[in-house]
Amino acid sequence: EARAIEFYEVLSSFDFMSSTPTLFNSGTLRSQLSSCYLTTVPDDLDGIYESIKENALLSKFAGGLGNDWTRVRAMGAHIKGTNGESQGVVPFLKVVNDTAVAVNQGGKRKGAVCTYLETWHLDIEEFLELRKNTGDDRRRTHDMNTANWIPDLFMKRVMEKGDWTLFSPNNVPDLHDLFGADFERAYIAYEAQAERGELKPSRKVAASDLWRKMLTMLFETGHPWITFKDACNVRSPQQHAGVVHSSNLCTEITLNTSDTETAVCNLGSINLLQHLKDGGIDHDKLQRTVKTAMRMLDNVIDINYYAVKKARDSNMRHRPVGLGIMGFQDALYTLRVPYASMEAVEFADHSMEAVCYHAYWASTELARERGRYASYKGSLWDQGILPPDTLDMLAHARGGYVEVDRSATLDWDALRQKIAQDGMRNSNCVAIAPTATISNIIGVDASIEPCFGNLSVKSNLSGEFTVINSYLVKDLKRLGLWDDVMVMDLKHFDGSLRPIDRVPQDMKALYATAFEVETLWLVEAAARRQKWIDQAQSLNIYMAGASGKKLDETYKLAWLRGLKTTYYLRTTSATQVEKSTGRTGQLNAVSMSSGVAGISVAQAAPAADVPATDIKFCAIDDPGCEACQ
Repeated sequence: EARAIEFYEVLSSFDFMSSTPTLFNSGTLRSQLSSCYLTTVPDDLDGIYESIKENALLSKFAGGLGNDWTRVRAMGAHIKGTNGESQGVVPFLKVVNDTAVAVNQGGKRKGAVCTYLETWHLDIEEFLELRKNTGDDRRRTHDMNTANWIPDLFMKRVMEKGDWTLFSPNNVPDLHDLFGADFERAYIAYEAQAERGELKPSRKVAASDLWRKMLTMLFETGHPWITFKDACNVRSPQQHAGVVHSSNLCTEITLNTSDTETAVCNLGSINLLQHLKDGGIDHDKLQRTVKTAMRMLDNVIDINYYAVKKARDSNMRHRPVGLGIMGFQDALYTLRVPYASMEAVEFADHSMEAVCYHAYWASTELARERGRYASYKGSLWDQGILPPDTLDMLAHARGGYVEVDRSATLDWDALRQKIAQDGMRNSNCVAIAPTATISNIIGVDASIEPCFGNLSVKSNLSGEFTVINSYLVKDLKRLGLWDDVMVMDLKHFDGSLRPIDRVPQDMKALYATAFEVETLWLVEAAARRQKWIDQAQSLNIYMAGASGKKLDETYKLAWLRGLKTTYYLRTTSATQVEKSTGRTGQLNAVSMSSGVAGISVAQAAPAADVPATDIKFCAIDDPGCEACQ
């Protein structure tokens, strides 16, 4: 009863909130409380349809799905059993798409799945076009998410203007399980075989051409997302127990999958706004909240209903959880720090360091009380290697190409000694989910997102919710600016303060909306968080005035900064009619002549009488991205 009261206190005070499936299904006949499931699909017909059946069962009880399809042979590959040729991976993905539509999540929200494919797969170019609205509709998946699983060698070839060879996975079966230097050696050997004509089918392309096509499709359709295989694997604490073959539906989970294990993650998020004190993080309160939250998440593993045995086996063996954060933007408002600033980057660094430090400490405390997770022996935790230490491992594996601030403020050596003594209860502890629904419940901005709009409408299967920035209203009232004219101006300018003359400049900076924040700041803040996190983060990329050059520089910067994954690319729609004639430079249009990776904020402020472009999401406006939270 004491624990029940403790759990109630953190939930009712909105200091912490469990993920949506936990809230949906607690106390039901099928208490499926987990958020995410990751599977890998084998290269045989029985295995393929068994995987699709598993998708349906997991989706039925409100789970978001991440599928790795890299092993399935490419179009034109030989089928020994029938002496025929394969139709490739795409026709099966059409079935996956339609299954997600047919089996929604317990009748409570849309079924949602994301398919991952590695960049060397011979079907990669057709995979990139799955979300296009043109072409043969039988080879399109309009309801399914897709993501690129990109090895570092490909990024190095892009940087160095090299060639890239595409293979059918049945001819190069070991590439699927290799990463880092081992992958590079094997891949180069296969390339040599292909050059000699010993590997068919295969095809050589310019790496920069394939990269350009990836970015073009990302801009046109919002898919496939950009995720990095080697950063996920080299920095994984569980390298000894298997390989990370994909992320999940929301790109924050990086867990091992195999033919015998379906990875599962149980999520919940700390409300950062509730853990501030004296202009910074309240470490004492944060430590208490995290300690309780980690116990709750660890309990979910044991009381959860598992629709698939492979999921239960995996979860009981490794016991991963994903503690995240939300209300990052609200915390910045309270601290009076603009998102587009070095102070915000430093706050992202220190706040995430604190959350991760206390989460790992809580897990090692649980290990002393309840025992270590079964596959602990041989893990990076067991070797005394903590998540921030793995940045050096990534830099070594890449031969450079990692540019991240390495500074720390807490006593990580003490944590290292504690883990050496007591071990860990959970193989993975931290992941930042999108929190689209639970942040609504609590009344803060989602996850690590900048404010989408000071006046906007959120939509999901429960209905539409009008959202207004209460911090802004309070400030405008304090300055005597909150009146009917201001309300009309905010409506007219889509919640943007930039064109409103009478609003002070410091307030315009503080209340800049997502598309007014230069994209560089999103990546820099994410990089500081990622150094502490043992999994990943759902990082939406907001970009106004998108161009090929800006896309190229942004995603190369994400790779150089050691990010493991990125999520949706959000751009301002080119198809919306402007309300009146305007000029460029109003949102986060950029000059390419200076700044980090050639990105800098445009200096010219817009004229007061020029309204902003009508802001909408890029080609996707998909509530399915709530599937984690």
